[in-house]
Amino acid sequence: MQQGTVTEGSRMHGRGWSKMMVAGAALLALAACGDPAEEATAPPASGAALGAGEGPPPIPVMGPERRILAFGDSLFAGYGLEPEQSYPAQLEAALRAKGVNARIANAGVSGDTSAAGLMRLAFTLDAQGETPDLFILELGGNDLLRGLSPEETKANLGKMLDELKARGIPVLLMGMRAPPNYGPEYQAQFDALYRELAKEHGAALIPFWLEDIYRESDLFQDDRIHPTAEGIERLVASTLGEVEGALPPPGEG
Repeated sequence: MQQGTVTEGSRMHGRGWSKMMVAGAALLALAACGDPAEEATAPPASGAALGAGEGPPPIPVMGPERRILAFGDSLFAGYGLEPEQSYPAQLEAALRAKGVNARIANAGVSGDTSAAGLMRLAFTLDAQGETPDLFILELGGNDLLRGLSPEETKANLGKMLDELKARGIPVLLMGMRAPPNYGPEYQAQFDALYRELAKEHGAALIPFWLEDIYRESDLFQDDRIHPTAEGIERLVASTLGEVEGALPPPGEG
């Protein structure tokens, strides 16, 4: 599938990767954490998005092009997967199968913390040919795995949301949750920060975007952190409606 301008991360290195490996099992223990332009032929969508071949056939792609910028870490970059298997790529295919003329640029960089994302945000936005109709923000997992303070993560994400609001770009925030072994105080602070940010900045929110798969270890790669291609399909299917709902009507945004 052809996408927009792509900013890709390659791999995780050094201490960051070692900590990711050690913390992988913890991520899977999260269960206790609570709570009208030209017509085109749509490309095949993921099996999950169409009910594995059981749903209706794709409808023609219609309407103006909807530009989405998917900005995150290795979970967006598609670590361990082929480019067409990444979340942004499969999400684009699923939206187009529903007739939405979506084009998604994958700005996922493996290993990015919220601080690293903040540093590259303005450059990434300036590099886009046109202002995105929707910005999907997926960061914080690496902050969590490195044990960075929730206050730091919230401050960095808040600055990013301020920048996006100043540019008039709607945001869908992809929330994460802390595993219980981080302690109740840390867990409560981290789990709350995405809801607080969404409320403070008027962003759309998916409270925990891995909700549909985190209990199923076979949907993760051997590192127990990154979803398999099938896991990504499941995530696309479970978040598709919320992404479509976060897109402003054509002509707005």
